[in-house]
Amino acid sequence: MGEERLDVDKPLWDLKTFVGRWKYFAWMTDFRTCIVPESELLEAKKLIEDYRVGKEPAGTTREQIIYAKKLYESSFHPDTGELQNVFGRMSFQVPGGMAITGAMLQFYRTTTAVVFWQWMNQSFNALVNYTNRNANSPTTEFQLGVAYVSATSAAMLTAIGCKSFWAKRANPLMARYVPFAAVAAANCVNIPLMRQNEITKGIEISDENGNRLTKSKLAAIKGISQVVISRIVMCAPGMLILPPIMERLEKYSWMQKIKPLHAPIQVLLVGCFLSFMVPTACSLFPQNCSIKSSTLERWEPENYELLKKNCKNGEIPTHLYFNKGL
Repeated sequence: MGEERLDVDKPLWDLKTFVGRWKYFAWMTDFRTCIVPESELLEAKKLIEDYRVGKEPAGTTREQIIYAKKLYESSFHPDTGELQNVFGRMSFQVPGGMAITGAMLQFYRTTTAVVFWQWMNQSFNALVNYTNRNANSPTTEFQLGVAYVSATSAAMLTAIGCKSFWAKRANPLMARYVPFAAVAAANCVNIPLMRQNEITKGIEISDENGNRLTKSKLAAIKGISQVVISRIVMCAPGMLILPPIMERLEKYSWMQKIKPLHAPIQVLLVGCFLSFMVPTACSLFPQNCSIKSSTLERWEPENYELLKKNCKNGEIPTHLYFNKGL
């Protein structure tokens, strides 16, 4: 190839800036990659691996490498290199999220509907959280079960509590906000529990060259907290702005005539929000999160001692890095 070779292990954009991260995640979470056959995904992974060592097929173009990189990064876990479950990938957030969120916003009037759709949403969230965890800290099946049951219970209790509280005040618009309150509460429970091993045992942190030096519980807490915020921000616009829009629209006579289409309309509108909000929420914080070594010295002395032992020539880096997950 006559043109300059790509470094397939480096991003195409500057991930230190919000705009660069947004462009990257808009590219990487493209929902069209979800319908690419598994065989093509494995071929993309092989092409990237071959290109990395200079053994790609003759005539391979830069565009082919960039597309293979897109398929590889959207479908394979960054820590393990394993093919992710299609329903748990961040690229499935738009189609999966729009269907479930649209249903939650549409079917909120009865307690049975609220409970069912919260259960569906938390089942989906549990899969997404597990798929996009920091895989260097394995979680047992029992811990996954506890996280799933706890998050689902939190969502249902919040939804039922809000529904009962707001129903007494006879405000139909406020009732439409029950799903968001439940989702926000559940995210605060689901993600930390799903990734509890990272908090209790710490996650591996590295220098800027990727050399693993020690572990840190504070790094895990920081990364998971950022993921919780991102997930709530991801769904917030659709779940907060759509209710008053639908409340207004449903009063028009032409909307009354097409009641069977209310749910599809709401799903489509949620999809419009998520198409923009998925990359936006993922871009709020750097994927390669950092923590100061001085923080370890103060709060995690045992991990700081391990850091000093593993640093060559006793030179301790100012910042240490880790994958916060998505």
